[in-house]
Amino acid sequence: MEAKKLTKCDPGMSCSIEKAIEIIGSKWMFLIIRDLLLDGPRRFGDLLKSLEGISPKTLSVRLKELERHDIVNRTVFPEIPPHVEYSLTEKGKQLESIFVELKMWGETL
Repeated sequence: MEAKKLTKCDPGMSCSIEKAIEIIGSKWMFLIIRDLLLDGPRRFGDLLKSLEGISPKTLSVRLKELERHDIVNRTVFPEIPPHVEYSLTEKGKQLESIFVELKMWGETL
């Protein structure tokens, strides 16, 4: 299979890079995905602790956005008190190679 090459989008055409950045480029998105890639399914409180400086409201909004774009699954367990876990979907797991490349590039800075 031939490797894809980076090309510029034609004016007026939808740019796939722009679409991707609109979804995962918001503040905290990369770090939420990173934690789910590294640690697997996590509870809201665990994510909140690992993302120093994020507010509960922001985390909630970002998780809902990721869920809406089919990057994160929200699983509610029928317990009292309710137990909710967040995990990556297959689409979310596909981001791992991008994160590995980004990490390697970051190590050169």
